[in-house]
Amino acid sequence: MLKFPILCGLVAAVLTAADKPPEYGYVVVHVYPHDSTAFTQGLEYHGGFLYEGTGLNGRSSVRKVKLETGQVLQRVEVDPFYFGEGITILNQQIFELTWKTQTGFIYSLLTMRKKQTFNYPGEGWGLTNDGRNIYMSDGTDEIRVWDPVTLQEKRRIMVRDGDEAVMNLNELEWVRGEIYANVWLTERVARISPMDGRVLGWIDLTGILPKADQKKDTDIVNGIAYDALGKRLFVTGKLWPKLFEIKVIPKAEPVKKTQPQ
Repeated sequence: MLKFPILCGLVAAVLTAADKPPEYGYVVVHVYPHDSTAFTQGLEYHGGFLYEGTGLNGRSSVRKVKLETGQVLQRVEVDPFYFGEGITILNQQIFELTWKTQTGFIYSLLTMRKKQTFNYPGEGWGLTNDGRNIYMSDGTDEIRVWDPVTLQEKRRIMVRDGDEAVMNLNELEWVRGEIYANVWLTERVARISPMDGRVLGWIDLTGILPKADQKKDTDIVNGIAYDALGKRLFVTGKLWPKLFEIKVIPKAEPVKKTQPQ
């Protein structure tokens, strides 16, 4: 006869499995060229163009890029002292973080001229916004929520997969009411509830960049952009020669890829 403690253990196991966030894969819809010298730290789609923040001291920049060709249409160089990080666009302005220097910059979206410098405690990693708030990651399991005018912190979101803290949150993107976050040193994207920080699902991007396109200095997955009007999701990585438009699918379905277009 099944004893009560064993029965309880089985029920708990079933509940735990049921509570786990769903896993997703991807289908590659289209492949676009990407500057393989760009150490991608921030990526956003706005007004028909990609905007990209790149990193590394002496190589950091903020760029306006033509999606279809990868051509850089406008570019502002960041002072070599700073290591550029995430960007976001709100109220006709581009907000940019830097890594360890506790300094951010605001640029005019039209001219890309620097308008303002601001400061924050700790490291700067990723940025996104929902039109009312700015969300910032700092490499921990927390996402800071800022007032977009004063840039003062309003609250923090503790990101959890069940009871487990999700560390190394990096580049962020607002997608249909969720925050998508690259997790540093992995090929996974967390889908996060901005209300309570729960991980709603995981997107596994393993193998999206073919081995033939990987070189000695090719770095990790980093860079998520969403075209809200066209409902298109784009991903790339640091020093990648390609940028991918993908469709997210349940993990049970096979991962499919198209030939480069």
